[in-house]
Amino acid sequence: MAEVRQIVLELLAQLGSSKEARQYLKEFSSVDETRFAVVKAGGGILRDHMDELASALSFLHRLGLRPVVLHGAGPQVDEALAGSGIESLRHDGLRVTTEAVMAVARPVIYDLNMQLVEALEQRGIRARGIQHGVFRCDYLDREKLGLVGEIRSVNLEPLRSAVRSGALPVLTFLGESNSGQVLNINADFAARELVWAVKPHKIVFLTPSAGLLDRDGRVISAISLDNDYQALMNEPWVHSGMRVKLQQINEMLLKLDRSTSVSITSADQLTRELFTYRGAGTLVRRGESIDFDVQPTAEKLAMVAEQVEVSFDRKLRSGWAAGLEKPQLLMAKSQRAAAVVVNGLEGTPYLDKFVVTPDAQGEGLASAMWQVLNARFPKLYWRSRNINPITSWYFHQADTSYRKGQWVVFTAGIDDPELREKLIQDALVRDPGWQESPR
Repeated sequence: MAEVRQIVLELLAQLGSSKEARQYLKEFSSVDETRFAVVKAGGGILRDHMDELASALSFLHRLGLRPVVLHGAGPQVDEALAGSGIESLRHDGLRVTTEAVMAVARPVIYDLNMQLVEALEQRGIRARGIQHGVFRCDYLDREKLGLVGEIRSVNLEPLRSAVRSGALPVLTFLGESNSGQVLNINADFAARELVWAVKPHKIVFLTPSAGLLDRDGRVISAISLDNDYQALMNEPWVHSGMRVKLQQINEMLLKLDRSTSVSITSADQLTRELFTYRGAGTLVRRGESIDFDVQPTAEKLAMVAEQVEVSFDRKLRSGWAAGLEKPQLLMAKSQRAAAVVVNGLEGTPYLDKFVVTPDAQGEGLASAMWQVLNARFPKLYWRSRNINPITSWYFHQADTSYRKGQWVVFTAGIDDPELREKLIQDALVRDPGWQESPR
C-alpha cells in the first residue's frame, strides 16, 4: 500500500506540485473514513462519462480515501419510460411516480448501480452497491406524486459497514416507508439529507458543465456565499438549473461547519479539483466577509506586513507601509487574506501586495478575495516574479500579461494600449519593498 501511495503522490504532483498534493492528502487522510467526501453523480454522468468517473473514484480509493457515492438515473429512467409507452409527468419539478412508473424505474436504477460497481471492480477496487436501507421516508404527497418519498431519517450503518470492509459505498436515491414500500426520492434532496447526516469534509457535484458558469459561459472558479450569494441571485443570467443549484448549496452549507465546501466539477477533473490550489471547477464555501478600508491604520498595515513575511518567508523593510501612496486595504474577517492597493501611474490602482496565509490556501479564499478586489478596482495592474507559485494563478485573473526578466506584469480592465504600455514600464521599476532585494 505504501508503494502504491507513493506512486499516486508522484502522479498527483504532475497535476500541481508535490507540496500541494501532500498537503491535501494529509488533510483528507486526517478525516474519519466515512466523512471524507460525498460525491453526487447525475445519471447523465454515468451515461456519458462512466469510465472517467470510475477512474477518478478508483484513484481516490488507492489513496486510502473512501468517498460515499450517490448516483442519479434521470435520463435512463426517462428513456425506459418512453420505451415502455409510459408518460413521464412532473409536478413542481418532481417525477410523479405511479406503480407503473416504479415498475419500470426500479430495475433501471438497480442496473445502473450495478454498472458503476462493476466499472470500479474492473479496476481492482472493491465497491458495494447499496440500493436500500439508508433513507427512511414518508410519502411526500401520495395523492399528487404517488410513490415519492420525503426523507425522515438516514441510516449510515450500511455505509460504515462498506467502508470497514474496505469497499467504496455506491448508493441509489431510493428509500423505504415504515411498511417497506420502496419510494422514489429526488436525487438532490437525497444528496442534501445524506450530506447533513454524514457531515463530510468535502461535497462534490459532478456535472457535464464542469462547474457553475458565468454570463459568458466561463466556469466560476470560486463562490463565497457570504459575499456573493445575494449578488448572484439578483443577476438575470442566474436562472433555472443554476439558480436552483445555488439555493440548494446555500441551504446545505448553512447547516454544516464553515470549513465544509462544495466542489462542482466534471468526472475527468475530479482529482485536479480536490488536489490542486487552482482546482478545476467551482468551489463553493460559506466563506467569510471581506472588509474594505480606504484609509487603513498603521496597525492594520503592520498586520498585513507580518502576514506577507510569514507567507513568503522574507522580510519587508521597516518603512514599507509608510512609503505606500494612498494605500487601500481589503482584508478577510479571519485576517488570513489581504490585498493592498495603492495609487499607481496616472491614478490607476496598483496591487502592491496580495497574500493568503498558508493555512488558508486551497480553501477558495484567494478567489473570493479576488472577486471583491475586481469589483472594487475594475482597472488594475500588478506584477509577480516568475518563480512565485501564485504567478500561474494570476494568468487566469488578468486580461494581459507581459514578461521581462524575472517579472511578469499583469493588467485587468486596461483597454488603452498606450496607457497599458506605460503601466507595464511603471510596474517593472517599482520598489518591491523587501529587505536587500533587487528591483
